[in-house]
Amino acid sequence: MATVSEISTLPAEMKSTLDVHILNDREKETDPEKNNTEQSDKSSVADGELGENEPVYTEEQYKKLRRKIDRYLLPLMWLCYGIQQTDKTSIGTQATFGLRDDTGLKGQQYSWLTTIFYITYMCFEFPSNILLQRYLMGRTLSCYMICWGVIVLCIGFAQNFTHLIVLRALQGVFECCISPGFILVVGSWYKTREHASRSLVFQSANAGFGIIAHLILYGIGSIQYKRGPEFQAWRYMSYFLGSLTILVGFMCLLLLGTPSEVKWLSPEEKKMANTRIRSNNTGHDRTGTKTWNWKHVRECFIDPCFWFAGLNAFLSSVPNGGLTTFGSIIMTNFGFTNLQVILLDIPRSTFSVLWFIFIGIITSRIKNLRMFFMMFSVIPPFVGFLVMAFLPNTEENKWTKWGGYFMTVPFVIAPFMAWTLIPSNVPGRTKRTLTSSFTFVGYCVGNMVGSQIFAAKDAPRYIPGTIGCAICFGLEFLLIALWRSVYVMRNKRRAKKLREEGVSEEERLARAKVLGEQDATDFENIYFQYTM
Repeated sequence: MATVSEISTLPAEMKSTLDVHILNDREKETDPEKNNTEQSDKSSVADGELGENEPVYTEEQYKKLRRKIDRYLLPLMWLCYGIQQTDKTSIGTQATFGLRDDTGLKGQQYSWLTTIFYITYMCFEFPSNILLQRYLMGRTLSCYMICWGVIVLCIGFAQNFTHLIVLRALQGVFECCISPGFILVVGSWYKTREHASRSLVFQSANAGFGIIAHLILYGIGSIQYKRGPEFQAWRYMSYFLGSLTILVGFMCLLLLGTPSEVKWLSPEEKKMANTRIRSNNTGHDRTGTKTWNWKHVRECFIDPCFWFAGLNAFLSSVPNGGLTTFGSIIMTNFGFTNLQVILLDIPRSTFSVLWFIFIGIITSRIKNLRMFFMMFSVIPPFVGFLVMAFLPNTEENKWTKWGGYFMTVPFVIAPFMAWTLIPSNVPGRTKRTLTSSFTFVGYCVGNMVGSQIFAAKDAPRYIPGTIGCAICFGLEFLLIALWRSVYVMRNKRRAKKLREEGVSEEERLARAKVLGEQDATDFENIYFQYTM
């Protein structure tokens, strides 16, 4: 049993709930008949209701429900995320098909098209996350997606730098909530052990859908080779991507959301879905949605893991910003044509998908490997950027330099796996929302820096930019190692304390669940254990 000394450290409202839970446990211990009666009670409760009357479901029922959830959510999120990534990064491909010349871009103006995207992305990140917390998540995400689809479509009509920078700024406004929104969706549907594998499914669209998109963009680009530069293939790329985004956005209005929102679950299945995720010790999909807890905000600022999350996002996003904006241009400087650049991205994307699948399978079966994969995923790109920096652009070196470029593929694991730690390790709705927002602020700032350190004056080798990206990966390796050490030490201290107090593992899980229902953070919930 938890002792008075442990419980006295909790907030009053949480202490009251936990006291009732402990009292019920003691009554069951002394009254077997009552215990048997409660165990046999299969009566359902309203969504969000807590306590001993929680419905009891079989493992087979849960598996059947999980298969249904996977069937509806994963393909939809995969498609949405893939479209978002393609919409965001297609500017690099469009640049090699005449966008810069046709709109009269000069100097660093092209770089600013990426920088302004992430400035508005960052500025609207926090208010958008508040909207996701307070209102219907699926409806909000769908409306955002439709709006950014319209913006992408309009880019095809841009005539000058002013048109482009305004549209890219608006694109950042509406795309800012898709990644944090999907992380919250995963946390609302899946158990902690499933967070990494399910998140990696939709994140694999970054490469998987990229293969499909690259083939389509290749087809559009090849028309320009037949008709001549007056065809302006980059405009038709925007027409296609924008129309597709709008179509999928309307599809999301019908299918996307949390368990309490969607229409493709029966009332009993919604109860089962919420009951299932309560074992995460973070509550259910509506826990803490109507209140903003300033104690959680203060806790963020004193939690080093909050800062680790943002700094990790920054360090991984500097190279991402550079590759997104200048990857295709750098490849053409190696000696490849713009059509060859599109085709050569397909093997990179294929390897990325296979790597995602491998990591998703392993992390779903073996605990606490996420941060090891994060650490070692930054080593190959560290080497790859050094290869690109120090080898000259000659015909003899172009395939070696492409090999260095290929080695950058695994780096996306570090930021993507870090995102999955948010629903797994950050209980407390306000704290989770703020952590998610801060993480994506780091993501935005990193991408802005990455798009600027590849200066036009450094072409064609961009040595300062590539070396800067290599340094970021070296620092990120050290940061992730320190971050994981903090989690390990916290888990060991809590386990030691609970052993000294005589709290069994079964009791720990029960009490962690109760405090999770009360929107307790990881600092407030002494029974919570971190996932690594």
